[in-house]
Amino acid sequence: MSPVINLPADELARLGLRISDTIHYQLPPDELVRHCLRRREGVLNDTGALLIRTGAFTGRSPKDRYIVKDEVTTAQVDWNDFNQPMDPAHFHRIYVAVTTWLNQSPELFVRDAYVCADPRHRLNLRIVNETPSGNLFAHNMFLRPTEEELDAFQPDWQILAAPGLSLDPATCGTRGPNAVAISFRHKLILVAGTAYTGEIKKGVFTILNFLLPLEKAILSMHCSANKGPKGDTAIFFGLSGTGKTTLSADPARQLIGDDEHGWTADNIFNFEGGCYAKCIHLREEKEPDIFQAIRPGALVENVKFFPGTDRINFDDGSITENTRVSYPLSFIGHALEPSVGGIPANIFFLTCDAYGVLPPISRLSPGQAMYQFISGYTAKVAGTETGITEPKPTFSACFGAPFLPLHPGRYAALLGKKIRQQGARVWMVNTGWSGGPYGKGSRIDLAFTRAMITAALEGALDNVAYQPHPVFGMAIPASCPGVPTEILNPRNTWPVPAEYDEMAANLAGWFTTNFQKYAPHIDSPEILNAAPVAR
Repeated sequence: MSPVINLPADELARLGLRISDTIHYQLPPDELVRHCLRRREGVLNDTGALLIRTGAFTGRSPKDRYIVKDEVTTAQVDWNDFNQPMDPAHFHRIYVAVTTWLNQSPELFVRDAYVCADPRHRLNLRIVNETPSGNLFAHNMFLRPTEEELDAFQPDWQILAAPGLSLDPATCGTRGPNAVAISFRHKLILVAGTAYTGEIKKGVFTILNFLLPLEKAILSMHCSANKGPKGDTAIFFGLSGTGKTTLSADPARQLIGDDEHGWTADNIFNFEGGCYAKCIHLREEKEPDIFQAIRPGALVENVKFFPGTDRINFDDGSITENTRVSYPLSFIGHALEPSVGGIPANIFFLTCDAYGVLPPISRLSPGQAMYQFISGYTAKVAGTETGITEPKPTFSACFGAPFLPLHPGRYAALLGKKIRQQGARVWMVNTGWSGGPYGKGSRIDLAFTRAMITAALEGALDNVAYQPHPVFGMAIPASCPGVPTEILNPRNTWPVPAEYDEMAANLAGWFTTNFQKYAPHIDSPEILNAAPVAR
């Protein structure tokens, strides 16, 4: 067994964990991989990455995540389907079940790490895992303290992950045998009954989405970010399938991070120290950074090999379409270190509009930006999820509704304030269809999308003429370098303009219906007046 370095025995004992020689502290990736192989929890592929399966759960289970309702959270949390209240007594029972289970485990894996690359806002974490693969995930995804920092390390929050435990719903107040339970009073996250590692990452994201806006007026964001050669920072928001990872991974720009960031009065900083990227249909020519990151130290989830080989078949979604790989940010050659950039010059809202209504690029006013931010629109098309045979509008507030403990209006108000104070330009980019809806029109060429984003980043759209969209109001540029002028106004691309008008009215209606659940808590006329108006 590896030598124990500064094992935090007293702190673990106070947490209710029995101390013995079977606790492995701060193991490096190669040793964690060795333990996984010894325990037959995973195998290696031809490039040396570790492959595991996460069992019954191959994705997050939002309806099984709970926040303890107490004096800290009662008046602050936006209680809804994602933010489900838990009685403190039930949390205590889950805590007892988790610590009892971990104390009965033959060995535990403990890691000290932190989040928030800006040292002014650092939050220290202690993660206790039942499995070495879970601990490898924590190593990859969170920021890694130096040995000197570990000598005086004190956790602000602690995470106990017990994937093998099956809870008793009757006594624990849960929907089933699995749960993620968060207590802001105890500064503790409990993960029970699920081996999907993303629950650990998103549990931490949830607490940051609560603490940073309330305590520090920092806008926490579900987005990617990069930095240009002139030092300009860009932010990319977008739900799955909109091209967020592809479009932010520009080799001419340094990657700040691919998923979670904070926006302060003077910078943008990454929350994490790694990436958790989708692998389904991965191709080296399209996603070279992700493809080349699948090497020793990377953790790949729920993929299969080509028969008779140790090569991953990235097109095999028979276990799940949500195949994933986690790896340290340092695996990306053009990643920025430390992962901190200046205040953003440009913000991109990416949407895959399968109805062919929204312009391929448009500029938003602050009010429109806040309205679209709260809406978080995209559309799912056939093949993206089981049972979807035709386009389906999807709205996720602030492009990350499952992770937002506060009301979306509070994040939107922070966004609007920062846009005005810091002068960021906000663009909506449609990576979906043009000339008609899915099945009739055609997907907007990726080369054109890249050209539009480059033009926005380089200021080439600052002085062109604009016209407002007749329904949604965003400003459509009359021209864009490298892009055919005729595709910029979506109505002009439809064979029958009257059919476009009908579809635009339908989409506007869906926006309005979705926004109704937020409107009672929005008192800004600027936001409310940015709603689409069907003609």
